[in-house]
Amino acid sequence: MKLEDKLRSDITAKKLQRPPNTLQGVTKERIAEVLQALDRTSRDQIDAVFALLDDINPSWFYEAAEKGLKVCHGASTAHIACHVGVLQRNAGKLDREGRDYWLKPLWEIGALEKLYFDSETAEFLPGHPVPKSPNSAYRIAPAFLQILKAPDADRKALLAAWASEEAIRARLQVQAALAETTRAKVGTPHMELITAAAQVYVPNFLPGFDVLYIDATDGQRVTPAQEQAMQKAGITIQLGDSMPDILLWN
Repeated sequence: MKLEDKLRSDITAKKLQRPPNTLQGVTKERIAEVLQALDRTSRDQIDAVFALLDDINPSWFYEAAEKGLKVCHGASTAHIACHVGVLQRNAGKLDREGRDYWLKPLWEIGALEKLYFDSETAEFLPGHPVPKSPNSAYRIAPAFLQILKAPDADRKALLAAWASEEAIRARLQVQAALAETTRAKVGTPHMELITAAAQVYVPNFLPGFDVLYIDATDGQRVTPAQEQAMQKAGITIQLGDSMPDILLWN
């Protein structure tokens, strides 16, 4: 059964609660106010942050729920999409490919942390070591959560310090270092295969082909250099298109 169908069934059976207007003492109005100060103002971004505040419903990673963890401790893109669409809006889940619009703008400034759910230990580890894994997840960064919860009198000063370019760089550097530790622990055979294809197979067996695009991580889907190369080749990848692991051009 698809997650969105299960959620609807659980709501009907009263096994699952629709979120109240306030989660962890934070309203959507508060989220909107903070995100507006960061030039992040879309409805989907606001609702995604609200989903990650959910400390009422059990985690939708089964092993995490068994340990008593909640949605707020870590939720995948699909979890967030279903929380926003089904629980909050009583409609269909968000298109997961839209994460570049409602998640990326938040993790690229460190408001969200990337996590990987280790089902063997039922723990959330830093980073997204396995590209496109269903165990990739997000949570609100503790410092950003502090701003959301802060009294009105303190919030402006906290936000100003948190949003400085130097502070953002420092946060992202720490997150990247932690992610590398997880990558070494978990291993990434998928990325190794793609890298080998680009660096070994293509030069030896496909002479004359250029590598336009590689999707070996869960970071930015298309880098500026890749986008420029694809434009030169007359190729455009839209949001709704399938994202290949590697794209070659002759």
